Amino acid sequence: MNTDWELARPRGGVVWRLVLALGLGVAAAGSSVGLLATSAWLITAAAGQPPVLLLMVPIVAVRGFGVGRGVFRYVERLVGHDAAYRVLGETRGRITGRLEKLAPLGGQRKGDLLARLVLDVDAVLDLWLRVLLPVAVAVITAAATVGLLALLLPAAGAATALAVLVACTVVPWLTARTARRAERNLAGARGDVAATTTETLLTAADVLAYNAVDTVLQDFTTRDARLAAAERRSAWSTGLGSALLVVCIGGASVAALILGSTANITGAVFAVLVLTPLALADVLGGIPAAAQLAIRNRASLARVQELIDTPEPVTEPTNPVPLPPGRDLHVNLLRVGYDDTDVLNDLSLDLPAGSRVVITGPSGSGKSTLAAVLLRFLEPRGGEVLLDGVDLSKLEGDQVRSVVGLLTQESHVFDTTIRENLLLAKPGVSDLQLWKALYRARLGVFVENLPDGLDTMVGEHGARLSGGERQRLAFARLLLAERDVLVLDEPTEHLDEETGRALLADLFAAAGDRTVVLLTHRPELVPDHLPRQLVCLT
Repeated sequence: MNTDWELARPRGGVVWRLVLALGLGVAAAGSSVGLLATSAWLITAAAGQPPVLLLMVPIVAVRGFGVGRGVFRYVERLVGHDAAYRVLGETRGRITGRLEKLAPLGGQRKGDLLARLVLDVDAVLDLWLRVLLPVAVAVITAAATVGLLALLLPAAGAATALAVLVACTVVPWLTARTARRAERNLAGARGDVAATTTETLLTAADVLAYNAVDTVLQDFTTRDARLAAAERRSAWSTGLGSALLVVCIGGASVAALILGSTANITGAVFAVLVLTPLALADVLGGIPAAAQLAIRNRASLARVQELIDTPEPVTEPTNPVPLPPGRDLHVNLLRVGYDDTDVLNDLSLDLPAGSRVVITGPSGSGKSTLAAVLLRFLEPRGGEVLLDGVDLSKLEGDQVRSVVGLLTQESHVFDTTIRENLLLAKPGVSDLQLWKALYRARLGVFVENLPDGLDTMVGEHGARLSGGERQRLAFARLLLAERDVLVLDEPTEHLDEETGRALLADLFAAAGDRTVVLLTHRPELVPDHLPRQLVCLT
């Protein structure tokens, strides 16, 4: 099986559910064919006004097929969707677990990443519900129908078999061939539009401030037009496939009409031969679309596979050592980079427990890269980082992050209450501990004066809070997590000088006896009376 399709492979008890869905689908499709065949026989036979008792069997059959078609279809949908969603849930869980190891370093546009995680992963659902199961049901039902017609008139069965063969091979091949380029481009174009939309919404204020609305809208329009063109081409191919399918099914019916008119058969059998192939239009109708969707799904699953195949930024030790008791950090001749470029080279730092270190430098000098290394989000190329004499590479990432905490310039605040945002750090703690953390971050008085207190909604991305309040809330959450080493990566980036200076003074004071590593290109905001070691990166 192709590695892309491997993402959709069912596991465990899902297989029997899919088999059951297949059986129910065949029963529903078979009921549709049987309903038309028996109806044709019944109407034609009844025209001769035979005794009613001779018509009882087809009358009951018509009723049975009519009721069975709806019942089987309903149960098939229920079982099939249940199985497909189980496969989707398992696949999404695997991918989310994978992203958890890759997400700290980013590397993906937010909107495109969201499109891969939601829209592209949904291809697993479409693969089973709109490709594999419908095609399998169509092939089995069509084969059974051909067998039935062959019993009544071999020549008509052969003609229908040829039509079914063309409908199941040539038509989807031609449909897929005409749509191949459009379908392959659809997933990428859809992700591109999603990424552009997300970035536009997140940067709307800056776009307005710099009077760049027309430029941004023009860029969005271009990308949207590219997506619309791919969708139009895909729709044209769908129409072509449907038209060819009608020609095949109509051809089978016409062939049966010609062949049956010269054969020695009854009028009822003749009606069955002519009308039954028409029932295959519904049974085979999804095959052209399934061929297109298969290409689209493969492109979508390939984009998801790219995430899974992305190398992990760190290698977890096979046999991690226990977490050491001390909290002294030492950076010795550290060399770190991305691709072929080193960002940090031969960097050495001494960070004893409880120390205050301010690391400054221009953008691109490696401040955030150093933070990633200290939190074990990134593997050094050379040198070492020691925690109480133990190399971080010998510890699991979660062990390191139980000691080292991070506050960034974009620490995420969720669209929920202040209480729920804080509880992310330490679920189940009392309100008293939450208030202590807020007061230590100098946010307690502000929250206490709010009408709903801890239950105040902060809005999307903390929109109802000021920049300084958002950072203080994020810092309170960090304090609540009780990390011994606090890494503050540009915490004053979006704040004015007065607010930034006050925030840093409060952060240093609230840290207590913890180690504080401040990464900033604005060291002048650190109050002069605070003790610290200053390190400049170039």
